[in-house]
Amino acid sequence: MNDKKIEHIQPADPLKSEERRRFFEFSGKFGFTAAVMAAAGGTLMSRDAAAQTAQEETQRQRDAKATMTIATEYRIGATRWYPLMQLNLKENIQNATNGHVYVRLAPAGQLGMGAALAQGVQANTFQAAQHSIANFSPFAPEVDLVNIPYWCGANQNFVNLVTSDAWKSVVHTKAEERGFKVLLYLVLDPRTVACRKGLANAPIKTPSDLRGIKFRVPASEILQQFYRLAGANPTPVAWGETPSAIQQGVADALDPAAVALYSNGFKDILSWVTFNRSVPDSQVYSCNLQWFRGLPQEVQDQIDFASEITFQQNLAQVPASRAYAMAEMAAAGVQFYSPTEDELGQWAEACGWQRPEWNDTKVKLAGSIESFERMREAAATRGNYYVHDI
Repeated sequence: MNDKKIEHIQPADPLKSEERRRFFEFSGKFGFTAAVMAAAGGTLMSRDAAAQTAQEETQRQRDAKATMTIATEYRIGATRWYPLMQLNLKENIQNATNGHVYVRLAPAGQLGMGAALAQGVQANTFQAAQHSIANFSPFAPEVDLVNIPYWCGANQNFVNLVTSDAWKSVVHTKAEERGFKVLLYLVLDPRTVACRKGLANAPIKTPSDLRGIKFRVPASEILQQFYRLAGANPTPVAWGETPSAIQQGVADALDPAAVALYSNGFKDILSWVTFNRSVPDSQVYSCNLQWFRGLPQEVQDQIDFASEITFQQNLAQVPASRAYAMAEMAAAGVQFYSPTEDELGQWAEACGWQRPEWNDTKVKLAGSIESFERMREAAATRGNYYVHDI
C-alpha cells in the first residue's frame, strides 16, 4: 500500500463508546502511551489495574536513558487482522535493552501517514516508523525492485530475499546513505487482484481476463508497467479516493493483500479476490540512522536483536491475521480464488521478471543485470526462516 490508509472501522456499540471515553480520560491523566498499553492489556475499564499499568509505564520511562518514538499508521489491536506487531516491537526493544530505551508509540497516523512517516524518520522528527515499502521507495528507490513481478511475490521468496546478503549489500547500503536504518520487514502476503461488486460473476483467473479492466494503481511506474503487460488499463487513483472510485466504477479492481483490503474497509464493495501472488504487499520499520548510531554499541546490538525477535513474531502471525481477515470478508460475501499452476504460469509469462521490458529497471535499481540475478538467486534459496504462503 502506498498512500494514506483508511482506518478499519468497527461497528459502534455502547461498550466501545465507554472504552473510548475511558481511553481519553486515562490518556489525559497518565499519557497516551500508558492509555494504549492499558487498552491493549484489557485493563482500561479497571481503574486499579489501569493505574498499575500507568505506573509501570511511567517508571520505565523514568528509568530509561533514551526515548524512541515509533510512529505507525494503524491503531493498536490491528495486528489481529494486519500483522504489524507494534506492541511486540515496543516490548522487545524495552526488554532487550534492559530498559535503556523506552519506546513511545504514536499509532493511528497521529504523526503522519504514508510517505510522511518515512520523511519524519529521515528528519529525525521521530526515531522510527512503520510504513509500506512503496512509501519507502522515494527515499530508498532500490526497494522498488520487489515490485517487478514473479520473482519474490510469494512470502517465502520475499523473506529469503530481504534477509540475504545480496539484498542488504545493495538496498540497505543505499538506504543508509540516505539516513535510514532498516529495523525489520513485515510480511503481509502477496498482492491480489480484487474486483468490485458488479464487475463479473467469476474471478479473474489469467491475464486475459484483465483486458480492458480499469485497474487502480498507485503512483508506481513499475506497478503501472506490470498491469499494462497484463493487459489491464492502469488507472492511478490516490489511496484515500480508492474506495469511492471502486464503488462508482471509476476503477474496477485493485491489488492489496487480503489483510490490507479488510483493514482498509473494502469488504463490502468487493466480489472476488484472486491470489495471483505477483509481488509482495509488505511493510518496513525504518529508523533514523544518526540517532541509532548515537546509542552505545551494546544497545544498538540489543535493538537489532529485538527487531529480529519481532520479525520472527510477524512470520508466525501471518496465517492467523490472514484467516481472520478472510473469514470477515467471506461473511460479507467476498469470494476467493487461487489460480492453478498453469494459470500462474500464464501470469508469469505475460508480465514476469524475465521479460526484456524490465531490463532497464533492473539496471537502474540493482546496479546491473548481474546484481539483480544474485538477488533472484537469493530469493529462490531458502534461508533460516519459514513463513506460511497463501
